[in-house]
Amino acid sequence: MEQHTYSHSLLQELVQNIFLQMGCSPDDATQAANVLVSADLRGIDSHGVARLNGYVRLMDLKRLNPSPSIKIVHETPSTAVVDGDAGLGLVVAPKAMEIAIQKATQAGTGWVAIRNSNHFGIAGYHSMLALPHNMIGFAMTNAGPLVAPTFSKDKLLGTNPIAVAIPALEEPPFVLDMATTTAAYGKLEILQRKSLPTPTGWVQNGNGEPVTDAHAVKNGGALLPLGGDREHGSHKGYGLGAWVDIFSGVLSGANYGPWVPPFATAGFMSSAEQLVGAGTGHFVGAMRIDAFRPAEEFKQHMDNWIRAFRKATPVDGQDRVLIPGDPERILEAERRQNGIPILPIVVDSLRELAKRFNVTWNLD
Repeated sequence: MEQHTYSHSLLQELVQNIFLQMGCSPDDATQAANVLVSADLRGIDSHGVARLNGYVRLMDLKRLNPSPSIKIVHETPSTAVVDGDAGLGLVVAPKAMEIAIQKATQAGTGWVAIRNSNHFGIAGYHSMLALPHNMIGFAMTNAGPLVAPTFSKDKLLGTNPIAVAIPALEEPPFVLDMATTTAAYGKLEILQRKSLPTPTGWVQNGNGEPVTDAHAVKNGGALLPLGGDREHGSHKGYGLGAWVDIFSGVLSGANYGPWVPPFATAGFMSSAEQLVGAGTGHFVGAMRIDAFRPAEEFKQHMDNWIRAFRKATPVDGQDRVLIPGDPERILEAERRQNGIPILPIVVDSLRELAKRFNVTWNLD
């Protein structure tokens, strides 16, 4: 399928203007656009500007408040619970991360549980906010139930991503950003647009049988936890997803498990009739490195760790061993210079949104 390439600055301007017309403040519109365009720059196209129409649909469904009053509802010196007032997770999570960083500055670590939010984009963006502060950043979120636990036919968990960002001295930071499923649902949406099957181990049908149909989840099936099946360790992916759900939902007072509201692009899903909390939940944290050892000393050893792994002998057919964060960092440098490829169906969606909100279309 032919793709068109656009500069990140033009995409940023377009998306930011649409968020403004949705009712976001200038700062919030800029922040929300930053998160989406950052996903595209880093090659996580499933969570980039292709998701913009989903946030608009959330607003249309009156599940999204474009001008929320985000506030702390409970706190200790090192922890807080934040209510997002049904705002964009793209805005709520960075503000919660600011609180975590502030608390870590004073107490050594800061941990913030968030309720009453919405989809927050890529987890890695939020964890990386800690890096300039000589801190290690964490971010995770629960999501609408698309995932069947090991041995289950029922969908009870979301893709529930988790991210950690760790600074180094001379080497690029270590950034792990992963779903706790074999693949995020957005990857299925990309395959659906391209009319391609999934790899084995991504999905099962309604009878719990492994299939490669990219539409299986829409047709009563489910995504599979990381590992795909019990023999390949899916119980570990199930456990990781459950951990994220408990920290993001049960701990914060958000919805959890089968009660988490679906993102608007999952049109085949419906919200639970009775909820157990408020909106979608996230959990973020920051740890000051010098709460454990001198920051420069730690970062020197991170350089040493990274270089040791880079020197590992690659298997046949591979150029080198990668560090978590390498593929995204390499692709970001390339896309900043050469532009971001966008599928025609996504371009059409952006054009329709620009027309709806009377925003100048500047991508042709």
